[in-house]
Amino acid sequence: MIEFFRHFINEFELPLNNPVLIFSLILFIILLSPILLKKINIPGIIGLIISGVIIGPHGLNILAKNSAVDLFSTIGLLYIMFIAGLELDMNEFKANRNKSLLFGFFTFIFPLTIGFPVCFYLLKYDFNASFLTASMFATHTLVAYPIVSKLGIAKNQAVAITVGGTILTDTAVLIILAVIMGSSQGNLNQAFWIKLGVSLAIFSAIMFLLIPRIAKWFFKKLESEKHAHYIFVLSVVFFAAFLAEVAGVEPIIGAFVAGLALNPLIPHSSALMNRIEFIGNSLFIPFFLISVGMLVDISVILSGPTALIVAGTLSVVAIFGKWIAAFFTQIVFKYTKTERQLIFGLSSAHAAATLAVILVGFKAKILDENILNGTIILILVTCIVASFATEKAAKKIAICEEEVSHEDANKDQILDEHILIPLAKTSATEPLLDFALLIKDKKSANPVTLLTIVPNNDQAEINILKYKKAVDKFVIQGSASEIKINTIARIDHNPASGIARTSKEIMSDIVIIGWPRKTGFLDKIFGENVDSIINNVDKTLFICRFQKTFIEEKRLVFICPPFSERGVGFHLLLQKISRLSQELSIPIVIYAEYKTHQAIQQIANSLKLNAKLGFKGILEWDDFEAISDEIKPTDLIVFNLSRKGSVSYQSIFDKLPQKFEKSFNDNNLILVYPQDDNKVTSMDAYEDFSATPLTKGLEAIEQIGRGLGNILKKG
Repeated sequence: MIEFFRHFINEFELPLNNPVLIFSLILFIILLSPILLKKINIPGIIGLIISGVIIGPHGLNILAKNSAVDLFSTIGLLYIMFIAGLELDMNEFKANRNKSLLFGFFTFIFPLTIGFPVCFYLLKYDFNASFLTASMFATHTLVAYPIVSKLGIAKNQAVAITVGGTILTDTAVLIILAVIMGSSQGNLNQAFWIKLGVSLAIFSAIMFLLIPRIAKWFFKKLESEKHAHYIFVLSVVFFAAFLAEVAGVEPIIGAFVAGLALNPLIPHSSALMNRIEFIGNSLFIPFFLISVGMLVDISVILSGPTALIVAGTLSVVAIFGKWIAAFFTQIVFKYTKTERQLIFGLSSAHAAATLAVILVGFKAKILDENILNGTIILILVTCIVASFATEKAAKKIAICEEEVSHEDANKDQILDEHILIPLAKTSATEPLLDFALLIKDKKSANPVTLLTIVPNNDQAEINILKYKKAVDKFVIQGSASEIKINTIARIDHNPASGIARTSKEIMSDIVIIGWPRKTGFLDKIFGENVDSIINNVDKTLFICRFQKTFIEEKRLVFICPPFSERGVGFHLLLQKISRLSQELSIPIVIYAEYKTHQAIQQIANSLKLNAKLGFKGILEWDDFEAISDEIKPTDLIVFNLSRKGSVSYQSIFDKLPQKFEKSFNDNNLILVYPQDDNKVTSMDAYEDFSATPLTKGLEAIEQIGRGLGNILKKG
């Protein structure tokens, strides 16, 4: 018994050595510190950093700064940079790359310009030490980025230019570090510049030309192996970080570039993206933040006035330099004060790159111990300031975006959005569900509903049980993306009427069906004419033919006939097209007449859509070759059609879908019938659905009789 207690006490000797106990402690900190600090309105990030200070070697010495901690903290840092690159809205980034370049210049030059005189004249350091320390002020780490991601404003323009500027300024500083090190070692010659230039060129070629092709091939060949996708992505991230190190820059640059390279291949609403964010935000990133706290030595402040003066000066200059950069960015681009605060918050935290610069300089004896200790204090101060500033600004922007959506005319429709997917055969369900998850509004609490219609016969109950068993995997697929999947099985003689009834009962806004199983567009689907569904389901209807995975798409071709923008459901359709474009990181090219294009552009501006809309003019709609000649196999085609009786309906479009099916056999094709306020159908009409010509004839006669009766009554 005594031996047991002795062994038990030995396990708790400080610093802890038992890996199981260490990991358990870290997990408890990750769990509890954000929860406790949330009660007093302090960002959870600060709790993790302070926890690191307390348990670290300079605090209570509960945990030593060993290789295991270094490994996890490195993974966490690379994860932050990778997610920043992965979540970047590439269309927004391309549209605002000049803004990112200018912000990168501001956030690099202002801290450098302010910091050098302070270090050289005030703190009396030599040129190399002053210049290296001043360049440290120009760096920043996206420590507060998880706050922005969590609040759902990662695609905001201010965030996009800050992330873009981060990589530019950090790359510039790390190249300066390489140059200063080369200068101090006497290696700054022509060979140095040639080596650096060639290695960076090779690195860029591998990441942007080779890796996307390998990733596309991997995702396509192993489409069903979802766990393998995540392992592949992690492998790419760390391989990219290694390549960056070999090329002469820091691994964080490689991780960010990996995010940019994989960005078009991983939709933001996909299950893979959800796994990447979930594991990173739950484990690796918090571990990095704790490790940052473990670097802080509070006793440094008490070691003498010199250390205190240096630490205070460095912290003030670092914060002021980043604020000035954010201020000039606000003035030039006419941002709001809240957006300026967000830019300042994201760009003011100093951690990884800062520490890399200072540690390299200290080991090379360019910098002294006071600069090193002052930098550690600077890291703590700037991380706290950045976290508070970012959370306050991000909450304001998130609230403003909510208010804008409340003012939107389609607000109720979007917030209560309900998508219905009728199933003909479960084998074709996965791509339809993937499409639904991409276009679904994340603010809607309603699930995606899968529906099957079972014939009313002796096998009805058995067929329902078979269906429920078959769709279980799709419920899991939805939960992986944090989307609830609802399943409904209905008994009905007529599938088309069952779909129409169900869409009314669950008040769905969007119905997504697969392409007719037979060759012709007007052939039967689910045993009924697709015409029955088009004419009697008065919701926005997507008829989809997905021949290949979405990662192969390079453009979204949106074909809009004249007056189609006047339909009541067009605003919703344009929002969905814009969302699909953002998720797949592909541009939209609108094929339409000039007036239609102008109207669509006005609608996009009023809805504040970020998608970049290109335009191709069409003069003769019956000239099919004029459209078909310009469409490529890598285009996702979305054809906006109209039901008979609507304002934009023209009989010449009835045969175009057939032509599209034959001419673009390899393209993914979506035919859309937007909701039409002129096509509200009574429930009585659903009883009239039938596949027999005789019944159709009787139906027509009956409708004519009703119409004549109404005329006589009016008379």
